[in-house]
Amino acid sequence: MPAIVSMLRGVNVGPHKRIKMDALRALYQSLKLHDPQTYIQSGNVVFCTGECDLALLTTRIENAIERKFGFRVAIMLRTISELQAVVARNPFADRPGVEPGKLLITFLASHPAPEARAQVLKMKTDPEELFLEGRELYIYFPNGMGRSKLSMATLERVLRTPGTARNWNSVTKLLEMAERMEGAS
Repeated sequence: MPAIVSMLRGVNVGPHKRIKMDALRALYQSLKLHDPQTYIQSGNVVFCTGECDLALLTTRIENAIERKFGFRVAIMLRTISELQAVVARNPFADRPGVEPGKLLITFLASHPAPEARAQVLKMKTDPEELFLEGRELYIYFPNGMGRSKLSMATLERVLRTPGTARNWNSVTKLLEMAERMEGAS
């Protein structure tokens, strides 16, 4: 059975939209998603499913979270092959000195329109570097995110699609979990 990585947007980052990971796993189980496992507290769930329509599955999970927890969150789903492609396309992979904790991947809900893509790629972002590949935006923050003047809200507004970001360490850990899960099923 295929493994899927689910990333919730904006949970457990402030006082609002709080979800305990055991409650989130239980919710996924109630939706007949197999062996849900969470990674850290920011709404990452890896699970197995025979469901082929990921758009329908996304809506089903979003609706269930809203019913159970009283708020709506956007969810980005990726298959193992999609996550493997994200790792393989990393534009910083061969660059020495890149710190994994300062590399952020924003997983977008949909492909940005060509004009939105062009607009983002023209933005002045120094010292940050960004690359837009498919439904993922790779951003390297050499001085850390806390010191950056690059606005994630502006990027999202220009791209006209929601997204949720994970650092490189989290991305590779989620892929590892999914591969292990799929191999065991």
